[in-house]
Amino acid sequence: MQETIPQRELNDGLKVPAIGLGTYSLRGAEGAKAIAGAIDIGYRLLDSAFNYENEGALGQAVRLSSVPREELRLCSKLPGRRHAYKEALLTVEESLYRSGLDYYDLYLIHWPNPKRDRYVEAWQALIEAKKRGHVRSIGVCNFLPEHLDRLVAETGVAPSLNQVELHPLFQQPEQRAKDAELGIVTESWSPLGRDHDLAGLEPIRSIAEQVGKTPTQVVLRWHVQLGALPIPKAGSAEHQRENLAIFDFELSAQQMEAIGTLHRPDGWLWGQGPAEYEEF
Repeated sequence: MQETIPQRELNDGLKVPAIGLGTYSLRGAEGAKAIAGAIDIGYRLLDSAFNYENEGALGQAVRLSSVPREELRLCSKLPGRRHAYKEALLTVEESLYRSGLDYYDLYLIHWPNPKRDRYVEAWQALIEAKKRGHVRSIGVCNFLPEHLDRLVAETGVAPSLNQVELHPLFQQPEQRAKDAELGIVTESWSPLGRDHDLAGLEPIRSIAEQVGKTPTQVVLRWHVQLGALPIPKAGSAEHQRENLAIFDFELSAQQMEAIGTLHRPDGWLWGQGPAEYEEF
């Protein structure tokens, strides 16, 4: 399965798979087993966070798996309460200690928290963490165009990746355009809309019947053809396999346009607009 997954090259040269595994809520021995199973099925990009409290489970999954560490792309994220420069650097180190890893392939600022106005300082810390070899590539999550412009203007370094809420009900066209302008890969969190029953929506349901795939696979394929990198969470082997099986078919232009009609400008799942929302 892993051999069929295309690679995306980030603006710093790091290559990552075109789909990853979200690990939110996968914790402890059970979570480590689920993540290790995903690696064995074919996942190579695994997304964690300091605030998920599962970096230890991620590291244990790597040790349980037979896949060499260098073939994996492991990601974690900096919490909002640790944006101060020194605190950010210490947090990256603590993330490594929690996981038992020597380095992360990706490390992201989890939210900009613009009211606190320390995200540039946090970004400078990640630049330093990369220089120290703690991480290979650095990026952000939930950064609006104005946040990205400021990072580039003040540091000269663009993120390699911007992980944002993206699904058929909230397609983020302006955000994706800004990311592309700056050479940043857009990564989709909650790509399946989590609390929304996308499988029951038209035209997703009828398209699934047309192409002989599940509605979930249609939505994930839509992400890939949109140019985004989805990271769906899945704990069971059945769902993990289903989510990976999206590279043996293609949606037509008409089918892509039909899914495009589902977009809502205010389609945030929980109203978490990054200009106002804060997470610590």
